[in-house]
Amino acid sequence: MERPAWAPPGIDISMPSVSRIYDYYLGGSHNFEVDREAARRAMEFMPGLPKIMQANRAVMRRAVRHALSEGVTQFLDIGSGIPTFGNVHEVAQAADPAARVVYVDHDPVAVAHSRAVLEGNELATVVAADFRKPGEILEAAELRQLLDLERPVALLLVALLHFIEDADDPYAAVATLRDALAPGSMLILTHASYEGVPLTEELTGGVVDIYQKIKNPLIMRSRSEVARFFEGFRMVEPGLVPMAEWRPETPVAQEDPYAFSGFAGVGRKA
Repeated sequence: MERPAWAPPGIDISMPSVSRIYDYYLGGSHNFEVDREAARRAMEFMPGLPKIMQANRAVMRRAVRHALSEGVTQFLDIGSGIPTFGNVHEVAQAADPAARVVYVDHDPVAVAHSRAVLEGNELATVVAADFRKPGEILEAAELRQLLDLERPVALLLVALLHFIEDADDPYAAVATLRDALAPGSMLILTHASYEGVPLTEELTGGVVDIYQKIKNPLIMRSRSEVARFFEGFRMVEPGLVPMAEWRPETPVAQEDPYAFSGFAGVGRKA
């Protein structure tokens, strides 16, 4: 199997990775054939998967701009993946050059590529850590150097929580992160769900099966289950809604049906 020059040493390029599959859906180049094969198999069931990923990115950008408009200039993006055009630091620092961004991911390719992209940017960094160990994220030296946790932070969990199984108690991890953040902080979240997908549950289940097979289970949660992540936050208008309906900048009627898959929401800590 051909090993690209950019692949960090020690990476098992025979196992697909969620962040590299996501990169492929978005048209990126930091993925291996094994990732592309898994993505193509999933798209046989759900051809609109790239559109869903684009909708995730678009709502993230709108939410970042909203946070900045509310005076929040620090961002903690967990499960940030492989940086592609229009990432958090680009959006935030275009609006406010003093904005600070910390990315967190446990995929070595995502971390290595983030380091390369952020070289020379003193107000953005990446931490190699896992959402399931929030204490390690909060204690990371890179985070402590860049973010002031006494001031509001926007916590981004975009397309992440549906890869965290209930056995790993994602609700407790979110609560730990929430409790560490100052009043006025924000939670920006998107989550997959069977609700809103323009396909039968059986076809959508085919995609779920593929992620199960590659040892990255996709956990589809209901709207009420997703809403539980916002305990301790006051929802910002329009609340928890399909991704395309969260503060759209173009007429919703023109959106691809797949852009309404899953949910997006933003909450503010009192």
